[in-house]
Amino acid sequence: MTPGKLAEPSRTPGVSQTDVVVEGIRQMLIDGQLRPGDRLPVEKDLAAAFGVSRNPLREGVRALSMMGVLETRQGDGTYVTKLDPSMLLAPLGFVVDLQDGSGTHHLHAVRRIFETEAAASAALRIGSAELAAAAELLRHNEVELALEEPNHETVIENDIAFHRIIAEAAGNPVMAALIDALGGRTMRDRLRRSISQPGADETSHREHLSILAALTAQDPDRARTRMAAHLFTVEDYLLEQSIVSPTTK
Repeated sequence: MTPGKLAEPSRTPGVSQTDVVVEGIRQMLIDGQLRPGDRLPVEKDLAAAFGVSRNPLREGVRALSMMGVLETRQGDGTYVTKLDPSMLLAPLGFVVDLQDGSGTHHLHAVRRIFETEAAASAALRIGSAELAAAAELLRHNEVELALEEPNHETVIENDIAFHRIIAEAAGNPVMAALIDALGGRTMRDRLRRSISQPGADETSHREHLSILAALTAQDPDRARTRMAAHLFTVEDYLLEQSIVSPTTK
């Protein structure tokens, strides 16, 4: 990007210089002065435009790099990333990881809200390749569940992949990124249920087959309802566990 006259960000009393840099670059993105793939102006020009020294400028750039907004290329400057939602929302997974056991049912409730609507949207958009991939995952789980001692982690990993296909088929990358952040981080609860609750894996498998049937029929109402019913089973398990042992994580 060739810097013209850079807009100087408004100052708020008490705000650190690093925050001024972060807010300034954010505003440049909003105003269209910077676009995905653009190179940032040289440090001297950017620092002058924001009225900060180079150290806070570098701290702000580093913070935005950690957020997936910027990337520094050795010897080539700093660039705006593609601003892909999956990258920008990745820090949400960190927030989810820090939740203690008392709040895990809230995470599952949010996940259910997103995934039920994703299933409905996917029913109208999903293609034959995605349906075939989803069916193959369920076939793998059917084989695994037929074993005398199935690998619960494998079953759950296929479960997550099945849900990811549906989320991506919904055609909303922001929703897909949120579902991925929540779904992957709820694996511990799902695995615990898989191991401790007799018949849980078999029940989930039947529910997955029912969801797949609704998607194949391109029926958004059934897809939404069946996905909600499926996710409620995990929430009900967690609720029962919290009643029996409130301190269990």
